[in-house]
Amino acid sequence: MGKKIRIVDTTLRDGMHAVAHQFTPEDMAEIALKLDEAGVDTIEVSHGDGLGGSSFQYGFAAASDQEYLEAVSKVLKRSKLAVLLLPGIGTQEHLEMAAQYGAKVARIATHVTEADVGEQHIKLAKKLGMEAIGFLMMSHMVDKEKVVEQAKLFESYGADTIYVTDSAGALAPNEVRERIEAVKKAVSVPIGHHAHNNLGLAIANSLAAIEAGADIVDGTCKGLGAGAGNAQLEVLAAVLNKLGYETGIDLYKIMDVADDIVAPKMKRPQVIDKNSLSIGYAGTYGSFLLHALRASEKFGVDARDILIEMGRRKTVGGQEDMIVDVAYELSKKNQMIDKTGLQIG
Repeated sequence: MGKKIRIVDTTLRDGMHAVAHQFTPEDMAEIALKLDEAGVDTIEVSHGDGLGGSSFQYGFAAASDQEYLEAVSKVLKRSKLAVLLLPGIGTQEHLEMAAQYGAKVARIATHVTEADVGEQHIKLAKKLGMEAIGFLMMSHMVDKEKVVEQAKLFESYGADTIYVTDSAGALAPNEVRERIEAVKKAVSVPIGHHAHNNLGLAIANSLAAIEAGADIVDGTCKGLGAGAGNAQLEVLAAVLNKLGYETGIDLYKIMDVADDIVAPKMKRPQVIDKNSLSIGYAGTYGSFLLHALRASEKFGVDARDILIEMGRRKTVGGQEDMIVDVAYELSKKNQMIDKTGLQIG
């Protein structure tokens, strides 16, 4: 038996982006039950932008956080229930509520340079008896030394695990490897990696992370997620099994969950199209895609131009309002070009 790799399924959190946050509590319970039966270690549940994310800015979900957590907690027998919280979107009260509904794992997600804003949430999660995970997003935006610095902060707050997260799907395997290796050497807690597939590298990057010392990786059924989606869980399980890693996942059962239960609930195939590819190419936050598509339609500009400009400006999660400003500026610039025949600026 090879090294044991813990798998966290985020179909019912990151996958919410791909269905406009419209999974119902019944959908979540049905999927979670089968994930549990397939042997998935941890199942993350919430709005795509975490607890408290259901809003005008991030998109309203079909139900409340409480309704989702209650529905899923009732069907789990072996899997641990997890939630994601982004400080500034979710609050300490959200975390306390999640614990009351049986959440055992809290992933506190901050920008890769802002671990300090998650200190109180890490400490509260520990106080509530939850496993506390520090989740460093957009790790492509800084060098490995900065990732290490922030990982050490999370460890000092009491985090049980630290994630190096590729929120934009912008990293190549060698870049994942160097960040994971550096963090692994610097801290004494397990390391995780969350990959997006905007450059088609989510499985390769997950493997690179494991080879560099990661103990935990994420996946979603059918790859459901923001942008081009996440590492495809059933593929990840097959690859890891083929390479001799122990995941605890029944391969046939996880294939069945993906194809027979999740796929019929999808609004569209999870593919790398020109817009999601632009996210990975530009290093833009994956959750910006739907906002960019809406702005593209409203202002008559190419969504790729919006996404690449957002990447050029090094925008991060929470700056969704800038997408409209960028789209407006691009439309005015295009109008000027149309009138004069000259490109300005």
